[in-house]
Amino acid sequence: MKARLLVRQRIEVHAFAFAELVIWQLPVPLKGSVHRFKYRLAYVVDGVCVLRYDNEAGKGDHRHLGQIETDYAFSSPRQLMADFFGDIQRYNHEHADD
Repeated sequence: MKARLLVRQRIEVHAFAFAELVIWQLPVPLKGSVHRFKYRLAYVVDGVCVLRYDNEAGKGDHRHLGQIETDYAFSSPRQLMADFFGDIQRYNHEHADD
């Protein structure tokens, strides 16, 4: 099996913000992961990536909120996107007055 692109989408959230989603299904897990998905989900506001979920080879599943990086417990692509969009809603709510 070759790597298979599952999602590649850019979603305009506001005139000044967008989400970009890329998810691949791999034939074997990346080094550092136990699942067969490679992903990069980013939320960009005013040209700055303020939120990112990804799983770099050797680093495993994690998310970035601003400059803070934390582990992420990946369970499925569907849950990944739900968690990501939940974080976007929280971010927008917390920064509504910015």
